Amino acid sequence: MIEFLSVFLLIAISFAAISVGVILKNKPIQGSCGGMANLEDGASCQICGRTNTGGCEN
Repeated sequence: MIEFLSVFLLIAISFAAISVGVILKNKPIQGSCGGMANLEDGASCQICGRTNTGGCEN
């Protein structure tokens, strides 16, 4: 039982530390790499074929 509580406390402290870091940096969450933001101008997305970074029109 003590192992469970120790692990739970460690994970809770880790999540709290990550949350405080995100709040203090005040930066929007973004992808790590890839995506539409990293395409060359005029290149199409390999998945959907779009060439602009605007929203999808369905």
